[in-house]
Amino acid sequence: MRTDLIRKTALTAAGLAFTGGAIAGPVTTAFAAPTTSKPATQTQTDRKGHGERELGVRYEAQPNFYYCGPAATRNALSVQGKNINVDDMAKEMGTTEAGTNSINDITPVLNKETGKADAYRSVEISTPDADATQTDKLRADIVKTVDDGRAVVANIAGTSTDTDGVTHSYEGGHYISVVGYHDNGDTVKIADSADPNTASYWISVEHLADWIATRGYATS
Repeated sequence: MRTDLIRKTALTAAGLAFTGGAIAGPVTTAFAAPTTSKPATQTQTDRKGHGERELGVRYEAQPNFYYCGPAATRNALSVQGKNINVDDMAKEMGTTEAGTNSINDITPVLNKETGKADAYRSVEISTPDADATQTDKLRADIVKTVDDGRAVVANIAGTSTDTDGVTHSYEGGHYISVVGYHDNGDTVKIADSADPNTASYWISVEHLADWIATRGYATS
């Protein structure tokens, strides 16, 4: 797949080796650069059945460099009108200064707070780059989840470029929320807790799939 995403070979190799070790699940430890938490409001365009839908997010930035997992989960749950303390979620996920180990640590928290044991499931993209089948599945999963009024949480790594040409780089790994889509899911909206100055942006689903590659995401 042709993509503008840049992924370091050493990062991919290390990620694959790590998931084959003591940590279960499709992802490796994820964290982002330190940032100051600052609430913000994002616009809601909640239209279903027109090839696009955006969910309203009560956005909050992560309070430290290693809380991207709890923060992404908190932002994702906010579209359901929920407001869960990130410290409480961090404890449930086993988050440490090394980050949150796996999307499999986040999916149970999403299910618990959503109130349904099967509201979310974890999906792995185990290959270094996503193929067409994996990308199509991600697109369908995002559309279904957003149409159900929920957000997707994804574990990403590497560098990618959004639709405005802005580069977002998380070589050590990061968690984000997917809170909307346009063009029947070809373009998706990201809520990113790392920096309130870039709280949201749009990215092609192909780029997102490659960003998730070697890791995983939580979806309906």
